Amino acid sequence: MMSSTAWKLTPKLRQEIYNYAKLQPTGVSLKDMVKFGPKPSAGTLFHASQFVVQELPVRLAHRVKELEELPYGLSDNASILKVKDWYSQSFEELTTLQPPKIDGELKELLYKNGSNDFHIPLQPSAPPEPTKIGPEKRIFEDDGLIIRKPRQHLHVPAALDFTSSGIQRTKSYYIYAPSDIVYPAEVYNYNKLVTETLKKIKKRHDATVTTVARGVQEWKRSNKNLLIDSQIQNFLDAFYLSRIGIRMLIGQQIAINQDYSALNDDYVGIICLNTNISDIVNDAIDSARFVCEEHYGLFEAPKVQLYCPEELNFMYVPGHLLHMLFETLKNSLRATVEHQIKKYKDMDIDDIKYPPIRIIVAEGNEDITIKISDEGGGIARSAIPLIWTYLYTTVDALPNVDPDVTKTDARPPMAGYGYGLPLSRLYAKYFGGDLKLISMEGYGTDVYLHLNKLSSSSEPLP
Repeated sequence: MMSSTAWKLTPKLRQEIYNYAKLQPTGVSLKDMVKFGPKPSAGTLFHASQFVVQELPVRLAHRVKELEELPYGLSDNASILKVKDWYSQSFEELTTLQPPKIDGELKELLYKNGSNDFHIPLQPSAPPEPTKIGPEKRIFEDDGLIIRKPRQHLHVPAALDFTSSGIQRTKSYYIYAPSDIVYPAEVYNYNKLVTETLKKIKKRHDATVTTVARGVQEWKRSNKNLLIDSQIQNFLDAFYLSRIGIRMLIGQQIAINQDYSALNDDYVGIICLNTNISDIVNDAIDSARFVCEEHYGLFEAPKVQLYCPEELNFMYVPGHLLHMLFETLKNSLRATVEHQIKKYKDMDIDDIKYPPIRIIVAEGNEDITIKISDEGGGIARSAIPLIWTYLYTTVDALPNVDPDVTKTDARPPMAGYGYGLPLSRLYAKYFGGDLKLISMEGYGTDVYLHLNKLSSSSEPLP
């Protein structure tokens, strides 16, 4: 991958980005993404590749434009400029991909209207495609947390006009194409080209959250601002919500092309059709307690008691769920440990008897709700609005994370960026859920994570 110093945003490319920013992004629901089933045809994958190559530049263009228009001189910050260049370079790579020429009967077959219905479970109707890659070890990565396979329990910019190559523009992520025909090499090669391009783009953007965090933090310090105002807060909400959508599309497209479902028919790409809540919560508990023990030098972190039906399953992205639970549990563990240390100042940290954190999972008709309750002293009522603002943290300095280090090399910090709760709420909202908090100062805090069971809501595009 080219380094950011060797790449330059030209005036011509900037103008093209601004043209794309005039277009509206197209939302995709969880149900749209699972229509592919565990064994999509090369033609169906071709349509998805085409959609992603058309859709991602629109989303990237909106973010580049916003990064250039930030108030208070924030657009000139070195970290913000680096992120803008990442987005601009990815935009250029996608818009310069050459689509294959599809002619004759295959063109008619690919673009005639077909049924988009998908009934779970879908049995494969054809042998594996010859371009199948893998199977690879299932690892989903998002913002510093490695997520392994759960336990078995206007005017249209010219680059968007594909008609000259015999390819029609599509606004649907899933379009049916038959499995029982032999597709030409051009179809397989295009799918592979798009997949490899997306892998490179995904790696380039791994450090976006930490890099933007550093940029805003540097701006705060240079301007002697204790808090960020509503204008910056709204930008960060929209920027990170869009990032979740971009990462979701990229991760899903890579996964369905690499046939991860060969490992488990419960998966369509990175979406699990039967996500087991108990398994994911236990994974989050193990990870959060380990980080807590490492951070405080504890022999044993506070215990976490889980009350959850063992067979409670629903369709969701395990990586998103684990991320949200991990971040909220870290907060509860930290509050519990530090509250008890203050309460028993003369005791050794390992001699303190820490009250347990309790997690209760309940299933409703529309939502699955996860309540995380701690006895960590609670939050002052005046401070509760601040916990949803970015970079609100009691840690003195940001963790020393090199933005160029890949996330597989970096251990997630116990605390420090002030991004845990705001980002977790965005993950919840991305597929129609929410994250809420009720606190009793002097006692503890209850966090309610609402997850949409219906899986029908489209992306809340900013």
